[in-house]
Amino acid sequence: MSSGMRDEKGLSRRALLRTAAGAAAAVGVTGALAGTAHAGWSGPGRRLPRERIAIQLYTLRNALQADLEGTLEALADIGYRNVELAGTYGRSVEEFRGLLDRYHLRAVSAHVGFDGADLDQLIADARVLGYHYADCAWANYGSIDEWTAFAQRLDRAGEAFRKAGISYGYHNHAHEYQEIDGVRPIDVIAENTSPRNIHFEYDLYWVVEGGADPVEEYYRRFGRVKQYHVKDRAPGGGFANLGEGTIDFGRIFRKTCRGAVKHYIVEHDSPSDPLHTAKVGFDYLAALRF
Repeated sequence: MSSGMRDEKGLSRRALLRTAAGAAAAVGVTGALAGTAHAGWSGPGRRLPRERIAIQLYTLRNALQADLEGTLEALADIGYRNVELAGTYGRSVEEFRGLLDRYHLRAVSAHVGFDGADLDQLIADARVLGYHYADCAWANYGSIDEWTAFAQRLDRAGEAFRKAGISYGYHNHAHEYQEIDGVRPIDVIAENTSPRNIHFEYDLYWVVEGGADPVEEYYRRFGRVKQYHVKDRAPGGGFANLGEGTIDFGRIFRKTCRGAVKHYIVEHDSPSDPLHTAKVGFDYLAALRF
């Protein structure tokens, strides 16, 4: 354990994690069970394979900036084996891969922008870090013509990634489901990209926030949705830890288990306690029956 993993009172990261686990038992797991009851599950059912559960490291960005090694070790202690990257926090890709290996974590995906980027370098970095899925995390335009031009650029980038053995995708927010001149940008992206080149990473919170039904959207793009960001919505709006909000993940997973989803990725955009959020999220998905 590194010296950076101790707080000013000398408590180890593992001790802090055990404390967080106790809080999760009192709060987070209760919320998870409530979420299960809300979904109406009873008796044995399907469970997510643990190798498909991951966490988007953006959820822990502040903790990673403060204590990179300690936070990665804490994620491993929780039970995570897979992560989705959002940068390497000042380390080279070689150094970051070394840290992942040290804590028995595997990068299964990454958020990497392509516009204005050196695609050859992005591909080289992916080979070092080891991931075979990557996603464009954000785009926003005011006209359908701009969205169409973006989609065409996205497709060309996706083709380059595909030829290198990496599946490139698009990660949505809410605005892609809002019509511009009667047309949804998410449909423009789908219709101007090839399924061979571009998959979709559905952020379930943002799909719901955008006024769409994730199940309907899944079948609208059947076979192209390869990843889920599993992010809950608080009853009054805003983000919630998994199982403590209103999104019926049991229904979504049950109705979309036939298909191509490879990664179920825990995410929270603004957690007050990132490690608590990470633990509640892992425990919720690991215990979820659908």
